[in-house]
Amino acid sequence: MARRDNRRGDSQESDELQLRAVGLVDELLAMTAPSDPKYQYLLLLRHQLETDERQMRDAQEVLEQFEEAYAKLTETASKIGMYLGPLENSKKVFLAVGDGEYVGNVDPKLDAQDMTIGDRVILNDAFAVVQVLPPHVAGPLVKVGEVLDDTRLRVGGDVQGLNSRIVGRGEALLFAELKPGDEVRMDPTGKLAMEHFPKTESKDFFLEEVPQVPWDKVGGQDEVIEIIRDAIEKPLLYPELYERFGKRPLKGILLYGPPGCGKTLIGKATAYNLTKEYNQQTGQNLKEYFMYINGPKILNMWLGESERQVREIFATAREKAKEGHLVFIFIDEAESILRTRNSGRWTNISNTVVPQFCAEMDGLVSSANVVVMLTSNRPDYIDPAILRPERIDRRVRVKRPDRKAAKDILSIYLNENVPIDCALIEKHNGDKRAAAAELVDNTVAHLWRKDAETEFLDVFNRNGGTERLYWKDLVSGALLSSLVERAKDFAIKRAIASGNHTEGLTQEDLYKALALEFKENEIFPKSDAVEDWLMLLDQAPENVADVKPIRQDTRGKGTAKKPSGVI
Repeated sequence: MARRDNRRGDSQESDELQLRAVGLVDELLAMTAPSDPKYQYLLLLRHQLETDERQMRDAQEVLEQFEEAYAKLTETASKIGMYLGPLENSKKVFLAVGDGEYVGNVDPKLDAQDMTIGDRVILNDAFAVVQVLPPHVAGPLVKVGEVLDDTRLRVGGDVQGLNSRIVGRGEALLFAELKPGDEVRMDPTGKLAMEHFPKTESKDFFLEEVPQVPWDKVGGQDEVIEIIRDAIEKPLLYPELYERFGKRPLKGILLYGPPGCGKTLIGKATAYNLTKEYNQQTGQNLKEYFMYINGPKILNMWLGESERQVREIFATAREKAKEGHLVFIFIDEAESILRTRNSGRWTNISNTVVPQFCAEMDGLVSSANVVVMLTSNRPDYIDPAILRPERIDRRVRVKRPDRKAAKDILSIYLNENVPIDCALIEKHNGDKRAAAAELVDNTVAHLWRKDAETEFLDVFNRNGGTERLYWKDLVSGALLSSLVERAKDFAIKRAIASGNHTEGLTQEDLYKALALEFKENEIFPKSDAVEDWLMLLDQAPENVADVKPIRQDTRGKGTAKKPSGVI
């Protein structure tokens, strides 16, 4: 600064000398006649003095700009702090700078009473507040673990990189209604919660609305439905009777069996029908809350994330139960997250998720309105600690449909509301229901044939015997639904080609769809995955040595030859 003042003084002195020199030249020009040869030299001298003066001023301006920029670049940076509140019985204030706290003054030009807790402030070298800045918009998000009082919160504990800690509330949150599980934005120093984000429910984990699936829409599973109603519905409808006998309510149920046989559909129907029955019996208006948990989505590579999601699921269930909902936690593909510990690809995850799940199940003792339902194609992969009594109390096998069950299921998808061939309707005197029933009967009879076309695979038992499986042995509800949809495609295609939009479903459409359905499923694994497929086929792995699909070119030629190398 002193150097700049000195240079500014030198510049002023140089300008004065320059003006004095120009003035002397002007006096000499006035005393010299224009005809005098020296006159032209004096003019040139004056012009040169003026040019030198302009160049000197330009250079001086550039030098001043440089000095100003240099001063800014070398100026000491101001500190950014946060206002924590006034010091009692003093004009001083509490300030936070990084991890440290200070007691400082406030510039008299500022009114400390206008400052609010959490304000960002500029501090000079003496840690005095010289300017108030707009609030910071960034900062880490943490979950509220416990609301201590109007000024303090406990946060963290299940957040990566942040242990449980006590923090203060910023001015905007001093009297805000916060709940455990809500998220708050911390200030950059981590001392104050500045902004409130109410708890949000992840739709990836569960569905709030349950589709209306009455029991009559679940075909062929009367035995399973009866078990579920006895195990879950009766304790809800007759709690005083169960209390009289000292019978605790059931907490968990496992539905296991081959894929496509209605395990998920049964879970949704359970939530809808039991809530409906409960409301009719008690006169209440209880609403079901169906939490459909997709097992693989919970798996997370980050340490502790899968466990956190399990805790969040059960915390939501308990909260909804307190609000008066009948909560169903339905976990599909349960073996993916509750796999036997020390086995499988996700060993490090299952070793921590399984104990967390067990702890949460044990914590449901006081929650009478929460039911946990698991489904699995491979119950042998689920950790035994999960399946023990008082956690999963019932294990219900969902079998493949028999002939009667297949007829019931097919009647749900193939009814009088489906467009049916006019000739078939006329055959039954316009009775669409009778026409649909004939389609169902004929399709089931065609499916239950035991001939060369319906041969599917041979099962080689360890006792030396061989069992041949046919189409009927591999039927599932999903396959019957797909069969009807495929037949509809044929009917639609025919209607488009003929231009006759009154075309309906024919028996031939169903036969053709049935053949294609099984043709596309003639892909079986190699011998190293036989055990997995045997479980899906309802065959006991310990009794079977191998399975072998029957190729199209060998159908009807007797039993397939036993593969070499099979024990």
